[in-house]
Amino acid sequence: MPQRPAPIPAAPTGPPAHATPGTARLSALGTHPERGLESAEAAARLERHGPNRITERKGEGPLKRLLDQFRAPLVLVLLVAAAVSALLKGVVDAAVVLGVVVMNALVGFVQESRALQAVQALGRALVSQATVIRGGQRLQLDASELVPGDLVLLQAGDRVPADLRLLQARELAVDESALTGESLPVEKQPDPLPADTPLADRRNMAYASTLVTRGAATGVVEATGDATEIGRIAGLIAGAEVLATPLTRRIARFTRVLLVAILGISAVTFAIGLWRGEPLGEAVLAVVALAVGAIPEGLPAAVTIMLAIGVARMARRRAIIRRLPTVETLGSTTVICTDKTGTLTRNEMTVQELVAGGETFQVSGTGYAPAGELLAAGRRAAADAHPALRECLRAGVLCNDAELAEQEGRWTVQGDPTEGALLTAARKAGLDEAAERAAAPRLDAVPFDSAHQYMATLHAGAGGGPPVAYVKGALETILPRCVAQLDAAGGEAALDAAEVRGWGEDGLAPQGLRVLAFARGTMPAGQVALGHDDVAGGLVLLGLQGMVDPPRPEAATAVAACHRAGIRVKMITGDHPGTAAAIARQIGLADAEGTGAEPVTVTGRDLEVMDDAAFAEAAERATVFARVTPEHKLRLVEALQARRHVVAMTGDGVNDGPALRRADIGVAMALGGTEVAREAADMVLTDDNFASIEAAVEEGRGVFDNLVKFILWTLPTNGGEGMVIMLAMALGVALPILPVQILWINMTTAVCLGLMLAFEPREPGIMDRPPRDPGAPLLAGALLTRIVYVSLLLCGAAFAVYAWRLALGAPPAEARTAAVAAIVLGETFYLFNCRSLGGAAVGAFSNPWVWVGVAAMLALQALFTYAPVMNRLFHTAPLDAATWGWLALFGLALSVVVSLEKRGREAWRSRAARARGARMS
Repeated sequence: MPQRPAPIPAAPTGPPAHATPGTARLSALGTHPERGLESAEAAARLERHGPNRITERKGEGPLKRLLDQFRAPLVLVLLVAAAVSALLKGVVDAAVVLGVVVMNALVGFVQESRALQAVQALGRALVSQATVIRGGQRLQLDASELVPGDLVLLQAGDRVPADLRLLQARELAVDESALTGESLPVEKQPDPLPADTPLADRRNMAYASTLVTRGAATGVVEATGDATEIGRIAGLIAGAEVLATPLTRRIARFTRVLLVAILGISAVTFAIGLWRGEPLGEAVLAVVALAVGAIPEGLPAAVTIMLAIGVARMARRRAIIRRLPTVETLGSTTVICTDKTGTLTRNEMTVQELVAGGETFQVSGTGYAPAGELLAAGRRAAADAHPALRECLRAGVLCNDAELAEQEGRWTVQGDPTEGALLTAARKAGLDEAAERAAAPRLDAVPFDSAHQYMATLHAGAGGGPPVAYVKGALETILPRCVAQLDAAGGEAALDAAEVRGWGEDGLAPQGLRVLAFARGTMPAGQVALGHDDVAGGLVLLGLQGMVDPPRPEAATAVAACHRAGIRVKMITGDHPGTAAAIARQIGLADAEGTGAEPVTVTGRDLEVMDDAAFAEAAERATVFARVTPEHKLRLVEALQARRHVVAMTGDGVNDGPALRRADIGVAMALGGTEVAREAADMVLTDDNFASIEAAVEEGRGVFDNLVKFILWTLPTNGGEGMVIMLAMALGVALPILPVQILWINMTTAVCLGLMLAFEPREPGIMDRPPRDPGAPLLAGALLTRIVYVSLLLCGAAFAVYAWRLALGAPPAEARTAAVAAIVLGETFYLFNCRSLGGAAVGAFSNPWVWVGVAAMLALQALFTYAPVMNRLFHTAPLDAATWGWLALFGLALSVVVSLEKRGREAWRSRAARARGARMS
């Protein structure tokens, strides 16, 4: 029995695995090249390294996470409101406020679990079975039993079970898009690479969770579980800080200021009452009344409900929101960092241009659906009318192992995406692959090999003629093997190598197209096998086909809309720099200022050598980041956030997870995305379409506008009520409004009137203004001024109406009822002023819910005034019709005052803007 290899060192030293020959890696890992590890040694290593699975990062316990939800300043304000309501024996009101607190806490508790869910999804991404050689035997093992040093066998269809250093590879191609962002399967080979080779270019490595699309290989396990690349990403996701959203930051600041103001004013009021000789109990009741009046009990419920309405609106526009504050965060976004493959592009290879017989042909249509046509000089080109074109397309069909399939109305490719694109192009020109393959049966093939960079197939000749070999591959590989080329009529002509290189290098490649060359050779009669020597020379060049993963048709429009809205769009991808830059040009990423400038492209290798200052400058300046790693994506997001940007990160792969979680808003793809990305994201696009992000941003801006409208409407009520209490205490007079009546006003008007603003349609030009400053307060300037003077008007109205009714001999209950009605009608008329933030007019019936709310409020107020049970509960009394008429006139007057102020302010802004324009000109 062979001697057992030495145990693996705890941490192999020396050059990285991809820079070391395979035999040296086997030696360093203590693995026999034929027998692999012995069972006893594998068991010892399993004990040392642990199972091959991602460790679940457990955070704080559920109870602590739940209790943490009650620490926010806004929640503290709500708890004070509930306690005050209970002190006033308003059990129902207290229950409502506590219900809002519990609902908000539960929403936050659920969303705090997303990091754990994302890591669990990474764990599920590891495969369950692996083919291993141990002790000289080929075994099927659970992948969790793999250890460093195991010999693993791969074949097409397998998911790679751990990080492997490839020892042997035969025509191996691996889909690494979920890990690196590379749009095409990567051809693998076992030869050593330079030590500084980026992750996406390590052709001699296969990484856990990636998919083998073609070929077979043998590799030695370099890393398992948390030590794999996917495990490292899991650690990045778990450790990524989740930032507070702009809305939660604003609300937190707002409620802290509000809480301090209420406590301060209450203390002053209490002191005034004692100074004036009021009994202690009366002073306490006055302070309680002040707190009830000043605290906006309806605000948290309104915020939650408005965000929920925004969620429903976004869902109709194909954006599913996972966290409520995300709705508003979209409206604050200043930078969108987007992946390329599957987000800006269709993730479907498409032939866009061909050159055959000296003619250039454009191909319309995208994806694998055979809908489109070939055009020459703007006219439709049929293959039968262009012999050289037909032969080039025919070569693409015969030298091909893929199949097209239509499933539920969607065309997909079974096999290599590049070969699928060739079949689609042939169908668009009228060729049928089944007929072509039947007319020229395949006899033999030389499969694609990354070392040779071509594929060749041998076919029976037509009509009993000699067999024909068709070859496809890289232009630099095929051209030296050719001695002639087809002319436009399909005849053989002298080869002009310089002209052919110009077709590829100057015509197709600058467009970001992947160029494949096609050739044929006539073999000796009776030949049934094909080897490399048979296609080493003497071939006839048939033409070139250029293909690309095309941009989504809506991408350019969506990018332009983002630019108009002041939102910068940056492409962050693991793909090739040239391909990424070409896509950026096509969708207008480089032209945010309308200058036609080329996109500024930075690679992952460039980022590696930058210091922090240079990195931050590149993050701000560049448009395209290519060949980047998960760490680069995360650092780019953090660098942009350090410059006070609100960053949205889109992605669909495992490699996008950390950045999705760290960004202010992570956007994942539902159709082509991984579960890891979806679990780490705040929003999921159901159509995987970048254009849906622009629609969601528009909705987010509308939601924030409506929130500001609600706050602008509700604060004067609270301010006016608080002023009433303070003024009554200062003057030493009876309260014009009782605390229980204040609770009635706050709760009923917030629900019936304020919440109707949540249904306001978006204001015109909402996407033509720049993003909001993330550090700006919710309310400032003219809006604060409006809140103050409307509060004063409501306070004055309450006192005036109370005194007026008393002067006419009305009892205090009737006078207080009239004062309550004055505030309610004032708020009702003021509601219509708050439907727009500026001076622009809105349609009277553009939001029918406002009228529904007004009708409900008037009905409740009538009940409050005339129902005997309400008279007893709230100490009210009926009012006559004349009183209602005078109160309605007050409400109308208040509305007119606010309208005049808004129009005056807009006129002043217009004059100032014209003056600035005149100075600049």
